[in-house]
Amino acid sequence: MKKLTLILTVVVALFLSVKASAQTKDYFPGKWDVVVAGTPNGDAKMTFVLERKDGKLGGAVQDSTGKELTKITQIDEKDKSITAAFTIQSYDVSLTLDPVDDDHVKGSLMGMFDAKGVRVKDGK
Repeated sequence: MKKLTLILTVVVALFLSVKASAQTKDYFPGKWDVVVAGTPNGDAKMTFVLERKDGKLGGAVQDSTGKELTKITQIDEKDKSITAAFTIQSYDVSLTLDPVDDDHVKGSLMGMFDAKGVRVKDGK
């Protein structure tokens, strides 16, 4: 009986430690290549560079060459998604992103255009 209790205690402890480490992972900081499909100017390819400073998520939008296009003015974080507000080509827009897996996101620009993104790995 003592062995069964010990085994159950170890199993429960493992589950709790896995759950705790999953909750502390900060998903969105990093570099994301995002394609917004079907805009009036065709598919828009942008890179979002997100970082957490003083507990708040912020960042910038870059073009495919790495040139900064605009700063992100606000990011609203919900359970598992973010909504980033920024100004591009004189339009105030918002992009909502939801995790698909560890390295992919999906969402929409202004609720009208589908967006898909992939995390840029180091060295890419």
